Amino acid sequence: MSNDDWSAPSGHRTYSSARRRSAPEGMSSLDQLLAYEQIRQLANRYALAVNMRDLDALVELFVDDVKAFGGQTGREALKAVFAAHTDTAEVDVLEVTTHVINLHDADHATGTVYSRCEMGSRDTWARQSIAYEDRYERRDGLWYFVNRNHLLFYGVEVPERPLDQPPANWPERVVGRGSVPYDWSTWQAARAQ
Repeated sequence: MSNDDWSAPSGHRTYSSARRRSAPEGMSSLDQLLAYEQIRQLANRYALAVNMRDLDALVELFVDDVKAFGGQTGREALKAVFAAHTDTAEVDVLEVTTHVINLHDADHATGTVYSRCEMGSRDTWARQSIAYEDRYERRDGLWYFVNRNHLLFYGVEVPERPLDQPPANWPERVVGRGSVPYDWSTWQAARAQ
């Protein structure tokens, strides 16, 4: 992979492919399996951190010199971007579905992650189907996001208002508003700001 391929700006190149790639030279089968699993965990931890509003955990998934929106660099700048974004909905339920990873070498990979997100408040509720085009890099033995390009298949407002119902008091009732994310301390702290 050339440096131009690696540093192409998001939105100008598809980073992943459904086609199989040959194993990177010099990576054992075990190295490849570990890389795949660590990268998969990035996407899953991203979703959980968004749902929990744990912005510190969220930005720690990115390289320390990440480029944030608006030309800023670093995790603190990225945290400010995420804070503004997550403030638009009371609750996000981000789910990871399909995840294709292409290892380029022992320290670089690209991938496509499909996600479904339901989000809103008592007054509004929406559903999105998303594809993230990701670049990953391994530093000091850990895999990180270099960047994530959020692509939208669709977003639709839905008539149901899941949060506008009485508490379910699980396991008393299976229907009603649940206790998460409200019980998570990180979500509570984010809402208190």
